[in-house]
Amino acid sequence: MAGIKHPVTPDGRYFVVKGKLWRLSDPEIEPRERVRLVKALMDARRAVKDAKSGGDRDAELEAHRRVDEAKRGLGERGPVWWGDGAPDFNRHLVKNTPYAAWYSKQRSG
Repeated sequence: MAGIKHPVTPDGRYFVVKGKLWRLSDPEIEPRERVRLVKALMDARRAVKDAKSGGDRDAELEAHRRVDEAKRGLGERGPVWWGDGAPDFNRHLVKNTPYAAWYSKQRSG
């Protein structure tokens, strides 16, 4: 996974930050669509920051909605992008998931 500085689960579904799993983007998204969605996500995140600093609660709520929409488009939220029926462990502590033994080895190795 280019650009990721955190451990990535062997199945490529999550990366780990501070002991928590975060779902990765769907690797099957067409490159142009991925670029469009990432740009939309970054624009929305900037809009959240600007709305917060300006004290505009309505604009902040709209910006958060746009962040969520982009993340869903990327497959980081909403229905899982894999088709094998495995459950979603997004935002779970890795120690409480089937990835616990793998992560333990990452930390000790």
